[in-house]
Amino acid sequence: MDDVALRSLTPSVLGILVRRGADFAAAEDAVQDALVEAVRVWPTVLPRDPKAWLVTVAWRRFLDATRAETARRRREDLVEEEPSPGPAAAVDDTLQLYFLCAHPSLTPSSAVALTLRAVGGLTTRQIAQAYLVPEATMAQRVSRAKRTVAGVRFDQPGDVGTVLRVLYLVFNEGYSGDVDLAAEAIRLTRQLAASVDHPEAAGLAALMLLHHARRPARIAPDGRLVPLAEQDRSRWDTALVAEGVDLLQSALARDRLGEYQVQAAIAALHADAATPAETDWVQIVEWYDELVRLTGNPVVRLNRAVAVGEADGARAGLAVLATLDEALPRYTAVAAHLHERGGDLMLAAQLYAEAASRAPNLAERDHLVRQAARLNALP
Repeated sequence: MDDVALRSLTPSVLGILVRRGADFAAAEDAVQDALVEAVRVWPTVLPRDPKAWLVTVAWRRFLDATRAETARRRREDLVEEEPSPGPAAAVDDTLQLYFLCAHPSLTPSSAVALTLRAVGGLTTRQIAQAYLVPEATMAQRVSRAKRTVAGVRFDQPGDVGTVLRVLYLVFNEGYSGDVDLAAEAIRLTRQLAASVDHPEAAGLAALMLLHHARRPARIAPDGRLVPLAEQDRSRWDTALVAEGVDLLQSALARDRLGEYQVQAAIAALHADAATPAETDWVQIVEWYDELVRLTGNPVVRLNRAVAVGEADGARAGLAVLATLDEALPRYTAVAAHLHERGGDLMLAAQLYAEAASRAPNLAERDHLVRQAARLNALP
C-alpha cells in the first residue's frame, strides 16, 4: 500500500476512535502513532484488512497513553474493556472531520495544519517541511488547534464554505519539502466533492485540476517562471483538463453559481485555447463580471483589468486599472503589462523594475526583472 492510500484511511480510523469515546486530540495522536507503525511494518507484512489493523493499533496506543497519563475514574471507566479486533466499521467520518478542522474559531493557518494532520494523515514533520517552518513551531500550531476544538461536538454540522476555503489555502501553497500540497489538496477536495451535495465543492475540484494541468509548463528547466501566454501548451495535462471540465459542467448545470465555479470557468477558457491568440477574452471578462458581483474582491477587479486590456485594448484596461487602489498586490506589474501592450515601452520597463522590488517571492521577482531587462534591451 502506497503512502497516499495509507493516508486516505486516516479520517475513518480517527472517526472510529472518537465514536468509541476518545477525545479528539488524544485520538489524533494515537492515529499518527499507528500510521508510523504501519510504515514500519507493512512493507514486510501487509494486513488483510489495513483499516482494521490501524484501528486496533491506534486504539491500543490511545489506551496506553490514557492509562499512563491519569488514573481518574472517568478514564478508568473508558478503558475497562478493550474492543476485540475485527473488521472496521464502514461508517465514514471524513465529512465531520473536515468541518471540525475548519472550525470558525481556528485561524486559517491552524485550520490548514489540523486538516493536513487529521484528514490528510500527514506527520507534523511533513507539514513543517511543506510550510518551511521548524517542526517544533508546527507542532505548537497543531497542538493549539487541537486544544481549540477539544470541546466541539464531533457530530455538529459545519460550513462547507469554510472547508473549501481551507482546502483552497492548502492548494495555493503548492509544493515544497517531500509533500506535494497541491496534489494533496486535489485528493482531499475530490473526496469532499464526493461526500457532499454542494456544487462549489465540485467547482473547487475543477479549478484545482485545471490549474494543476498547467503545472508541467509553468517552470522552465532553468527554474524561470513561465507566464501563461508563453507556456508550451503541449505540456499541459489533457486528462486533468478533461476531468476538470467535466466537473465544472456538472456543477454549472445545477444553477447554483459560486466563486469557485466562476474561477474554474475562467481557467477552462484558457485551457480551451490552442494558442494565446485564440483565447476568448470577451467571455473571460463576462465571467470576471460575475466574480466581481459574487465577491467584490479588489484582487478580482485587478485581474479583470488585465482581461479587459486583452479583450478591448490596453487603453480600456488602463481605464479600469485607474479606478483601483494602487496599493493592491501586483498593481504595478499589471500596469507595466498594460503599458507595454499600449506601446509605452519605457514606462513599462520602469514599472516592471518597480514591481520586481515589491514581488512577494523570488520566482516572481526574477520574472519581473527579466521583463524590465527585455524592454530595456530593445533599440
